[in-house]
Amino acid sequence: MDTLWLSHPTLAYRDWQAREAAGADRRPFAARSIVQHQAMFEHFRRHLLARGKSVVAFGADDIEAFWLSPEARTYSQATRMRYVKLLDRLCRHLVFAGVRKDNPAAPLLATERWPDMEPTPQYLDVDDDARLQAFLSLPVNDLAKLRSHAIVATFLATGITAGEARAARIADLVTNARPPYLFVAAHGPRDARTVHLPDFAVPVVRAWLARRKTLPIEGDRLFTLNPDGRPITDMSFGRIVSAVLEAIGETDTELSPRTLRNTFGRRHLMAGRSREEVSRMLGLSSHRTCDRIAATIPVDRPL
Repeated sequence: MDTLWLSHPTLAYRDWQAREAAGADRRPFAARSIVQHQAMFEHFRRHLLARGKSVVAFGADDIEAFWLSPEARTYSQATRMRYVKLLDRLCRHLVFAGVRKDNPAAPLLATERWPDMEPTPQYLDVDDDARLQAFLSLPVNDLAKLRSHAIVATFLATGITAGEARAARIADLVTNARPPYLFVAAHGPRDARTVHLPDFAVPVVRAWLARRKTLPIEGDRLFTLNPDGRPITDMSFGRIVSAVLEAIGETDTELSPRTLRNTFGRRHLMAGRSREEVSRMLGLSSHRTCDRIAATIPVDRPL
């Protein structure tokens, strides 16, 4: 029996992903997919831990309880399907390794389906967007809260992705310019871009930048949770965004950086900016995402 799954499941999963895990075509997963899978596994493992269960002993009732958790209730059909496939792969491996005797995720493959069309983008409506902006404008002294509010304000104010937030450096945030801006470095197919900061975000990001420069943290990453300067994971970004949104009573949408990115794009489309311009602000080469976001705007609103 592979006892590492009992003593240190996070390490066991990471090792399995790196050495053996593969998709339906038996090809190894891409590096980005591996990071996403590890974050999803860790999220589910923490759910099990809260229920007093382990990866070698959970059952169908634990999966059902996971779907009913505050964050999972907002998952799209595609996200649910990704979790089902991940849990099925995991349980099949554990059965093969002699750690489990059953696969409670297998029956779900017959009931869950990939969506027939792209899901409607998740976003905050105008009132909730304004409420979050007002909340983030309030002064904060606690270090952890200041960092969290600055992170959420940056997502909401600039529309950057979690990956772009991870890569941001102290020098990229320029708060003494007129107007203040965040420089987003080129990466992959995306060109470098500069995104101006709206008024609501300036006080909190300026306060964080000043505090960040005084902290004994290695490196020059703008956002980090660790003294050694390691980047923040997708899962940690998700928890930070979720906690802030829950603090203002927002529970009816996906509590994620992507929701804030969509909210940023929708806000600018509703303000009259063109799809081309907003796509550039989001670092996108096509209008597909903006077209989907624009479809959520009432027809009597100008685009």
